[in-house]
Amino acid sequence: MKKIDKKILVVEDGASLRNALRNKLTREGFGVLEAKNGKIGLRVALSVHPDLILLDLIMPGMHGYEVLKRLKNDKWGRKVPILILTNFPDYPGVKEFVDDKDYLVKSDYTLEDIVKRIKKLLII
Repeated sequence: MKKIDKKILVVEDGASLRNALRNKLTREGFGVLEAKNGKIGLRVALSVHPDLILLDLIMPGMHGYEVLKRLKNDKWGRKVPILILTNFPDYPGVKEFVDDKDYLVKSDYTLEDIVKRIKKLLII
């Protein structure tokens, strides 16, 4: 697989899903950064500036909604594409920050679907 010059930050507390996403995205040629909670995810995002963030909502350390709010208050963070990847079909307040198409319910999407959405957002 050809290397894609794009970094994806996966912020997900579930180790099995985080590993599956890392493996799939790596096989697709992306550089992958990982964070097992929101606090680490926010720190990595603001220091490394990935090209896209996959963000879970319900996590220890810092809730994904709080990460999203803080990113959207940052000059760089306002522009980075963020895909919400959650188990909740309609989490209150989140859609003020992301479009419906960027709000994915985990059980409704395969890893392949997620990769297609990422490539569409990054225009690959």
